[in-house]
Amino acid sequence: MIIGIIPARFASTRLNGKPLMDIGGKPMLQHTYESALKSKLLTDVVIAVDDERVYEAAKKFGAQVEMTPKEIETGSDRIAYVAEKLSTAEIIVNIQGDEPFIPGKMIDEAIEPLLFDKDVSVSTLAKRITSVEELNSPAVPKVVFDYNNYALYFSRSPIPFVRDGISDKQKLRIADIYKHIGLYVYRKESLLTFTKLRPTDLEKYEKLEQLRMLENSMKMKVVVTELESLSVDTSDELEIARLYYQKHFGKIKS
Repeated sequence: MIIGIIPARFASTRLNGKPLMDIGGKPMLQHTYESALKSKLLTDVVIAVDDERVYEAAKKFGAQVEMTPKEIETGSDRIAYVAEKLSTAEIIVNIQGDEPFIPGKMIDEAIEPLLFDKDVSVSTLAKRITSVEELNSPAVPKVVFDYNNYALYFSRSPIPFVRDGISDKQKLRIADIYKHIGLYVYRKESLLTFTKLRPTDLEKYEKLEQLRMLENSMKMKVVVTELESLSVDTSDELEIARLYYQKHFGKIKS
């Protein structure tokens, strides 16, 4: 079975109560859940929460939901807590709870390598950067990968460094530079192995937990996508999501 797990933490330093923020009359978490259900490859979708308010909201819109300890710090650890209880799960998909309009096809693109290659134990997504703003934003992690599409490194800095580029625009014309999209697909045993590892040096420097895998010689397949997903982490991004909903799905309810 291929199980999508959506970690939903109530407390957020930049947008407290984020899973329950209203977009078009529904909590953001419900949009994410309904978007995940559009995947053709997922067998089931589970929400992993740490707060009774989020638990009750998820139950209200009909989701399968699991309560997890508040002291769990990361989304990866939260989904591992749930995954360990799912005896029939073979592949686990970590779907970020703050991506309300994630395309189901995008989820399927990330899953496919594990279906067709038994040697792939972890996969993720990347998309080519076309704007200077994304290139230089520390909030947009970058990834470089080898000729077999296995990740070599992740960074908040622009990588690779394009020495012959006089300007940022020229760098983007010369080289294919990719941003990392934080959707992960794991074979269950790989997820449980990863979350038992101690945080590593590069992970601490960059504040990117995926580096823990690379520092421990875990290989990660990178799937290049043409699709995009809107992430909500601040009040400004929440307003953008509301405008997106209004434009694509109808008027926002008051």
